[in-house]
Amino acid sequence: MRSVKIVTAVITNNEKYLILKRSEKVKSMKCLWGGISGVIEKNETALQRAKIEIFEEIGIKDNQLKLLKSAEKIRIKSPQYKNHEWVVFPFLFEAKNPDIKLNWENSDFMWILVEELKNYPTVPNLAKVLFSLL
Repeated sequence: MRSVKIVTAVITNNEKYLILKRSEKVKSMKCLWGGISGVIEKNETALQRAKIEIFEEIGIKDNQLKLLKSAEKIRIKSPQYKNHEWVVFPFLFEAKNPDIKLNWENSDFMWILVEELKNYPTVPNLAKVLFSLL
């Protein structure tokens, strides 16, 4: 089985959680809601990648973030590819009243209460990742 290590970062502000709608331009999971995710490169830690992805996808700098929690990695089988799994490293960050600037990877964002997540079509196991951080 092919394993790909990725991070998924969730941002919280005022007891709400940021979810992003993946754009039509991304390779997979188009138009589904998710966290801030990216593939971990060879010589970096999962935390380094999470901070890079946060800046790239929503424009929040490291000094505007407070790491609240990281969780144990979660293995998720790909619904798109045979013999493929993601090994997800979850992170929860706080950002106080951030100004969200989306890049091309996402087309929309929402601040939601945790119980509202069920109202959105999400990437596989987003709820599992989020609840591992609460």
